[in-house]
Amino acid sequence: MKKTYNIEVDCAHCANLMEETTKKVEGVVAAGVNFMTQKMTVEFAEGADDAVVMKNVLKACKKVEPDCEIEL
Repeated sequence: MKKTYNIEVDCAHCANLMEETTKKVEGVVAAGVNFMTQKMTVEFAEGADDAVVMKNVLKACKKVEPDCEIEL
């Protein structure tokens, strides 16, 4: 399953770091962050609970950029 989320990220470099961080979260198969459109696309592993995975993604991304926001 693939979903797209609105995000708030301050710079392209941070968006790239958030993308790489998201790819490392358990339950994520693939991820992409587009700084220009302020969108994050996440593909979830089969059987993964997307709500739980996205809470972990947000927690991981806050370590990269503490003021980032992801509309869950």
